[in-house]
Amino acid sequence: MALKTLVKISNVTNLSDARYCAGMGVDMLGFSMDADSPDYVSPKKFEEIRAWVAGVQIVGETTTTDPEIIEQLLETYQPDLLQVDEAALLPYLGTYGKQLILRVNLAQLTLDQFDTLLQTGVSSADYILLESNGPLYLDTDLKTLLQKKAIRYPILLGIGISAENVQELLANLSVRGIALSGGIEEQPGNKDFGELMDILEAIEED
Repeated sequence: MALKTLVKISNVTNLSDARYCAGMGVDMLGFSMDADSPDYVSPKKFEEIRAWVAGVQIVGETTTTDPEIIEQLLETYQPDLLQVDEAALLPYLGTYGKQLILRVNLAQLTLDQFDTLLQTGVSSADYILLESNGPLYLDTDLKTLLQKKAIRYPILLGIGISAENVQELLANLSVRGIALSGGIEEQPGNKDFGELMDILEAIEED
């Protein structure tokens, strides 16, 4: 199975999500390493899931800004890539030899602040993941800015994506890829993938 663009699935919490996504050909599976996160995956569960999926890169996701904690998490989880929320950490974390994803919460930034961050704070990031912790509309101004910036920066778009608009977004924005969220399993092994499935099916290679 092949997809038309690079796809990262964030907040994977269970094996059924991980196996489905790996089977669909996604590139990266992200797991929260933060014990206080609702999507937290323990090291033991992480190892179990990892043993079942092949051919995907594993992203360790953390929101902590404490370099020592991040160092411990890297030792415990040994992910292929590391995702953080703090641009100032990137130069230091670059010494670990891991690819780095900077997650940017667009709900907290004006377009000018986002523009400044791209120009000043992201040079050590291998990918810039755009998400939003609150409702955020992918409006014309944001799309225009993304059109300009996606040519220069390795942006993963994690907002405003639906099965209906994903082809159009990919055609118009030249982003490096998209990011979708896994999330909570209703009961073990029983999950309504719903929109996630629809979007992945919409970008399958013919």
